[in-house]
Amino acid sequence: MDSDQSVLANLGYKQEFRRDFSKIELFALSFNIVGVVQSIASILVYSIPYGGPVSMVWGWLAGSIFLTCIGLTIAELGSSAPTSGGLYFWTHRFASPRYRNYLSWLIGYVNTVGYTSGVAGVDYSCAVAILTAASISTDGTYVPTTGQIYGVFCALLLSHAFMASLPTKTLARAQIISIILNVGVFVAFIVAIPAATPRELKNDAKFVFGHFENVSGYSNGFAFFMSLLAPLWSVGGFDSSVHISEEAKNANTAVPFAIMATTTLGCLFGFATILALTFNMGNDLISIIQNPFDQPMALILLNSLGQKGFYAFWAFIVITLYLSGMDLLIATSRQIFAFSRDGALPLSRVLYRISPITGTPVHAVLMGVFIAALWGLFGFAGVEALSAVFTSAVVCQYLCYCTPVISRFVGGQKFNPGPFYLGKLSGPIATSATLFMLFMIVVLQFPVAPHPNAQTMSYTIVVVGGTIVLASVYYFVSGRHWFVGPVVTLPSSKVERDNMSDDSVRSNAGSKKEGDTTTTVLYRQWSS
Repeated sequence: MDSDQSVLANLGYKQEFRRDFSKIELFALSFNIVGVVQSIASILVYSIPYGGPVSMVWGWLAGSIFLTCIGLTIAELGSSAPTSGGLYFWTHRFASPRYRNYLSWLIGYVNTVGYTSGVAGVDYSCAVAILTAASISTDGTYVPTTGQIYGVFCALLLSHAFMASLPTKTLARAQIISIILNVGVFVAFIVAIPAATPRELKNDAKFVFGHFENVSGYSNGFAFFMSLLAPLWSVGGFDSSVHISEEAKNANTAVPFAIMATTTLGCLFGFATILALTFNMGNDLISIIQNPFDQPMALILLNSLGQKGFYAFWAFIVITLYLSGMDLLIATSRQIFAFSRDGALPLSRVLYRISPITGTPVHAVLMGVFIAALWGLFGFAGVEALSAVFTSAVVCQYLCYCTPVISRFVGGQKFNPGPFYLGKLSGPIATSATLFMLFMIVVLQFPVAPHPNAQTMSYTIVVVGGTIVLASVYYFVSGRHWFVGPVVTLPSSKVERDNMSDDSVRSNAGSKKEGDTTTTVLYRQWSS
């Protein structure tokens, strides 16, 4: 048995995927999901109103410090236990035996919802970007309806369903092409924008680093915190490489490399992009925010590059957004597959299947697309409701990160570090990351503007809170009777049973005798 299979066997799972992702390809997938320029283009409308240049520049720098701490913390866990289950697996492994089953269940559901909202956010942004180009080509006489945007959005989802179901080797090789495009778009942006922007639209350093213009309605201090959504959305998905870890070679070193390389380069590239924007976007922030296309980045590019230059550049933003959506769906499908492998999702028997033709979890891909399509319906409720798609992705992500990190330090279970380990710095860095995430979870519950009504309220707390409530009800009504956390798919392997609850070990060891629980059925399927 090779080292990757041995690491996975020690976690209790047999090898089912082909390990076709190299370290560089795993990093490329993670970096392509970040996709700095196109991610900033997606979220700029939620960034500029909360302080203008000061919040954009200094908010990105402040966010980058904490994003690095989060990346280091998740990289440690990914190096210790690289499995597609990732966050809910770690939660079960480190939490107190009294609460581990429930917490693992809850994190599995929240992580699934968060990833599907991420897919919806990227693909909806891509749909808007496509139709924005159509609107600009008619000088604004064509204004896409919500129904038209949703139709393009669903078409993108269906195409991604096909692409994310391709063989693992094909998906791995495609990452190199994607990262070349992403880096090319970044280089072209920071070179072309300063060179082409007319003098009257250029800003000086005093404006970029010192001009604070808050048009959100919130107090200046709170507006600054709200502006952090831009770096948090753009440089996120730290666990995406973890979900692909069972398809990666040398996973316990490749995963932390992918996380830290993506985080570092994402923050640096993002800061350079923000500087290029703020130095060359003009100083009339109101006109940028209230442009007829509802896309601040589109207006900035149009002003700087002219119509022909805009079309050429915007085409590459659309392409890279599209590829980001595909990679995010790949990671989402692996989370769905892993959670179904442990029997937690409805239709687990169907979702826990790998296509004999492609070697990928096609049913899990389709489920991810279906849930993302439901997310897209928020567009019909207005811009404020649609913002919940973006904020929910970050909030769900941070809830899922905090839980295993806190469990690691207070759950009383042994932590076996992998090759990537921070030593004495581990505790302080994890504490800083956790406190920041908990703070931002609260901040991102607020609506885009104060004094909301039924139309402008924040839907984030409804979505995230609803997920927690429904998952909890399902657990206490049904799941607690049969869900035992991550199950053992290698009954004869040398499993680290000291990291599993006694109930989990007994349930799996005795499942051949105990009757018709979901765990029993899945155990028999895996054992055959």
